Amino acid sequence: MNDEKNTKRPRKRWKRVLKWSVAVILVALLVWFEVAYWTSTNDCGYTAAPSNPMKAITYCNYGLGNLKLEDVEKPVPNDDQVLVKVRAASVNPYDWHFVEGTPKIMRMMGVGLRKPKDTRLGVDFAGTVEAVGKNVTQFKPGDDVFGGKGGAFAEYVCRRAEGAVALKPANITFEQAASVNIAGITALQGLRDKGKVQPGQKVLINGASGGVGTFAVQIAKSYGADVTGVCSTRNLELVRSLGADHVIDYTKENFAKSEQRYDVILDNVPNHSLSECRRILTPKGKYVMIGGGGPNEGRWIGPFGRVIHTLLFSPFISQQMVIMMAVDNQTDLTVLADEFLSDKVQPCNLLLYL
Repeated sequence: MNDEKNTKRPRKRWKRVLKWSVAVILVALLVWFEVAYWTSTNDCGYTAAPSNPMKAITYCNYGLGNLKLEDVEKPVPNDDQVLVKVRAASVNPYDWHFVEGTPKIMRMMGVGLRKPKDTRLGVDFAGTVEAVGKNVTQFKPGDDVFGGKGGAFAEYVCRRAEGAVALKPANITFEQAASVNIAGITALQGLRDKGKVQPGQKVLINGASGGVGTFAVQIAKSYGADVTGVCSTRNLELVRSLGADHVIDYTKENFAKSEQRYDVILDNVPNHSLSECRRILTPKGKYVMIGGGGPNEGRWIGPFGRVIHTLLFSPFISQQMVIMMAVDNQTDLTVLADEFLSDKVQPCNLLLYL
């Protein structure tokens, strides 16, 4: 009897230790969050008036209504950078996520809990090189270029010469070139690296009339694939004009209930369950989810719930389920530039003129 009592006492003691440990951790996390939230700020109102001003879009607080056009300091290129006079810039769902600070989990991942840490917006740009650093050999003043750089909604940007910047093909406009970086690279890497599309394969592109989708239709066709594009009624002719072999109007037909089977699905609009998408894949097919999600998708965790579901699901099935997060780089911008020059691919996105 005494042995039983002696056994129970340590158990109760460990339960108390565990309970209080959890409580201390929760309190510590709450204190950390409160401190991090109220100290989350930016340099708005703390910088001197620019000595060499240029116009740029800025925001001090989250929300579309907080965007403003104001004077900021014009950047100066270092030894490895190019200074580009921006002629056009494009707007992506990526930018909207930063404007609104959604999904809110991204605020805890370094974007800024209470206020945005970085007060500048925009990524995709096209323009003309105005100056280069002393170590730069691949570009010179007067070159027309396109690429990606944070703070692109401005009159000028500085970009590392070996980063995501390339010579603009002469057969596309600045406005077209400005739409390429995020959407074009995402489509290219999604089909080439994740989907590994081969000639003759059947490829379905869900969201074929969007930024990534319009590039994806053309790139998949350039690889020799049989392409099916999914879009709304008003965009059917657009997607056909891009080279799609088949077009599905999602307002009239549910592609997930089709008898057709696909080797690759590039899912820009994850509006069907993974099991539905699996059903129309071949046994060794590949499902590629574009990881950014829509601008209004899930204010708290956004696409991360589906991302986790995909990662947990994929090891137990023969089909490949992968998440696509693009990495911008000079090499792939050059690949796309070659595609433009050969007229295999043409940008056709909506643009913001600066």
